[in-house]
Amino acid sequence: MAGSDTTSRPLWQQVLEDLERRIDDGDISGRFPTDKELTEQYGVSRHTVREAVRRLRARGLVDRHRGRGSFLNEARLTQPLGGLYSLFRAVEERGLEQRSDVLALEVARDPSVAERLGLPPRSELVHLQRLRYAGEDPLALDSVWLPRDIGRHILDVDLSRTALYDELQSRAGVRITAVDETLEPVIPDADARELLQLDDDEALLRVRRLGSSDGRPVECRVTLIRGQRFLYTSSWRADGDPGPTTTFSEPEPDEA
Repeated sequence: MAGSDTTSRPLWQQVLEDLERRIDDGDISGRFPTDKELTEQYGVSRHTVREAVRRLRARGLVDRHRGRGSFLNEARLTQPLGGLYSLFRAVEERGLEQRSDVLALEVARDPSVAERLGLPPRSELVHLQRLRYAGEDPLALDSVWLPRDIGRHILDVDLSRTALYDELQSRAGVRITAVDETLEPVIPDADARELLQLDDDEALLRVRRLGSSDGRPVECRVTLIRGQRFLYTSSWRADGDPGPTTTFSEPEPDEA
């Protein structure tokens, strides 16, 4: 690599370390250099550059936008495990516009969901599916099922720019007081890849949530979140101290 000392480290690692230094120093901000620009700057092959950039993207530092190039990912959302979080609040607190495309808002049946909600298999439910955005970029594909006696209150609500839990509390008097949640990495199918505008090597986090209100299950939610845009954290201390706070301001339980 031009301008570097002789070293046994791979060229891609040298480029990676220098890019990290430039990012930390603020030499690179906003738009990220193209592969062509980086090959000229470092005097290395495009393969070497792509390996370094691939590792930056795997860490969530660089995000590629189709048709616009690559940019530093300055809006990664951080959420501590064990708390009730709100995508709506998380996005707005980072200074980004929160909006959703409502893909479905309907009365439907799903025996497996009804069972999780403690209802008979043929029970009518309200199904809400939204494509969630952080600014201009798709962030998550969110699917929520509610018992009909609760969900009927939101059937005529514009849920493209409002928090679901706010609407449930104001219209149905329902407040989420407990959740059980699981997370797992998943490989996106073709539909999710297209809707979320995913890169070829980008994975998703699937979050399954069962929300209850005063002991009654009232929400069954499955959310597919872009792994490069959302970070979960956890802290534990032997002395019981909760440890340092995170960059995510945890909302009250009536916000989601």
